[in-house]
Amino acid sequence: MAQLRRQARVPSQPPATTTTPTPPPALDVRGVRKSYGATVALDGVDLVVEPGTIVGLLGRNGAGKTSLVSVVAGLLRPDAGRVLVDGVDIAHEPRRARALIGLAPQDTGVYLPLSVRDNLRFFGGLSDLHGRERATRIEEVGAALMLDELMDRRARDLSGGERRRLHTAIAVLHRPRLVLLDEPTTGADVQTRRELLRLVTNLSREGSAVVYSTHYLQEIEELGAGVALIDHGRIVARGALDELIRQYGSSALELSFTGAVPPAANVAGSRVTGTTVRIATDDPAATAALVLGGLGAGASSLCSMEIVRPTLESVFTTLTGQRLSREVEPAA
Repeated sequence: MAQLRRQARVPSQPPATTTTPTPPPALDVRGVRKSYGATVALDGVDLVVEPGTIVGLLGRNGAGKTSLVSVVAGLLRPDAGRVLVDGVDIAHEPRRARALIGLAPQDTGVYLPLSVRDNLRFFGGLSDLHGRERATRIEEVGAALMLDELMDRRARDLSGGERRRLHTAIAVLHRPRLVLLDEPTTGADVQTRRELLRLVTNLSREGSAVVYSTHYLQEIEELGAGVALIDHGRIVARGALDELIRQYGSSALELSFTGAVPPAANVAGSRVTGTTVRIATDDPAATAALVLGGLGAGASSLCSMEIVRPTLESVFTTLTGQRLSREVEPAA
């Protein structure tokens, strides 16, 4: 009987295994649309940004950059689509979602009568930072953006670059999960620009996701950021900088003349602007030899020749048919 009981025992189950849930993206934008009357600003935007990454948001004037940033920050309600910040739906839980966001819009927003320290105290309090924690963060951010020696100076007495640094410090004071920087170095001096780029790099290393809207392509390269190209309210390309250049970048040969461009230089793949011709080509050296050999007497008016290697600018031109200008999109 004892043997039968032993045989009837249910075998022990293997120990349950625990799996760590995958954290949500810092930003998850799906199918977002926004129109102003008949003008479509955002036309089904999808964008995912993971924690600890930097994404450069690039686009011409009116492409939809500021509208997208405003929708993500909860300042504009989209006509369709959804925005999740660290898994929180900004439409359903706006206060909770906004607490996860640090926003530094294009226009500098500080209280001019207050000192640097009092500006940081005030905005820190709005973000539920108080007491020793707030004081510690003010010291840390002040040191990171070279504001530590300006703490007692009123904001109205700061230079443009110093105000820009204070403006950014306010946005990142509460260690947001998602940082939105819209043209952060516009009008900034060289020192301010350097410190802002250093801060952005450190924020990503500490786990924050950064969406960095800019027209300065060099900044994207310095940050080693991913790229999201927006054109006519749509994300037309998204990926690592090197991958986009390899996939969409194009070489060119650019020749400038003292007068009109000779007909012999206006070959297939060329675009003439004034006294300059730009020839798209996969082999600039061979194209140069071909064009120079055919110029004949026209070579006497040639004043410069440049081989243009694939760049982010050429990626943008390939995808949109336009160069990325320095125009700034007006605030929504």
